[in-house]
Amino acid sequence: MMLLVHCCCAPCSVACIKSLKNENIDLHLFWFNPNIHGLAEYKLRRDCLKDFAIAEDLKLSLIDEYGLKEFLKEVMPDNDEPPSRCETCYKLRLEKTASFAAKEGFESFTTTLLISPYQNHEAIKRIGEEMAAKYNLGFYYRDFRPLFRDGQTLARNKNFYMQKYCGCIFSEEDRYSRKSDDQ
Repeated sequence: MMLLVHCCCAPCSVACIKSLKNENIDLHLFWFNPNIHGLAEYKLRRDCLKDFAIAEDLKLSLIDEYGLKEFLKEVMPDNDEPPSRCETCYKLRLEKTASFAAKEGFESFTTTLLISPYQNHEAIKRIGEEMAAKYNLGFYYRDFRPLFRDGQTLARNKNFYMQKYCGCIFSEEDRYSRKSDDQ
């Protein structure tokens, strides 16, 4: 099976990729993360994933767009009821992944977002399945969360850049406002 793997970052990817490689799946990594704020953070995460792909001898396609303005337009629309920012972000990234997969002839796609215990797992699964149906693909669902801690350890052992927040400007604010509240 040819599987396109949306990668949010190298630390979240390492255990997912290791698990999928053990299943002898033909993997191709995909980077599209316009949610990541600021530009320096975006570049650190992107470049770490590039290095990981090279070290693992994996193909990597990048849609290398620092998309802060477009991301904010999606999660902060001009109406009274803004959508859930996380679900909007999942949809934005998974739709681009599915579209790319369909265009490039992949059979299915998945995302390394499925490893994080901090993400809305059920929303990711639902949106992945919706995008798969829309683009006539399979969504390769796997609950990678049991691998999270091992993946973090592997990433640290490989000296990967380890980010401190999910990626968007809102998660950065949440992370650092909680930290200052705790002091």
